[in-house]
Amino acid sequence: MKAAPHAANAYSTKIMSRTILLDSGPLGPLCNPLSTPYSDACNKWAQARLQAGDSVIISEVADFEVRRELLRASKTRSVQKLDDLKTRLYFLPINSPTMLRAAELWARARNLGRPTASDLSLDADVIVAAQASLLIDDGDDVIIATSNPKHLSIFVPAARWQDIL
Repeated sequence: MKAAPHAANAYSTKIMSRTILLDSGPLGPLCNPLSTPYSDACNKWAQARLQAGDSVIISEVADFEVRRELLRASKTRSVQKLDDLKTRLYFLPINSPTMLRAAELWARARNLGRPTASDLSLDADVIVAAQASLLIDDGDDVIIATSNPKHLSIFVPAARWQDIL
């Protein structure tokens, strides 16, 4: 598995391209071994982003969200495709700074009256947003590719994966 490229710290990509952090929305179809119009469109989009020089990164929490459902459904070919993706794309693990920032974002959203999940939920959205936020703090040009940017975009740049060109 390729780790995200590093420079100054564990979050810095320091490459002169845009960084696209995958949420579970596009990651799921990228793992589908069957050809469907939606998964084909998602794969074509990801390939175009890579050819354009963008860095495409799998968030560890997105991997978790997708993987747990694939395992529950015994979709072994999809799990293998997810593992293969992790060898071809960058992978951004969760660490203490991520979780500290995620707690700040979670509290801020609630204080603004805009919670992104129920109070008892782990709230993967704030974890992905925290990872993006730390990359942005380090000077990277980051956008989260998602299927629902509403919750993420209150913290960091986020867009539907189809709209990221």
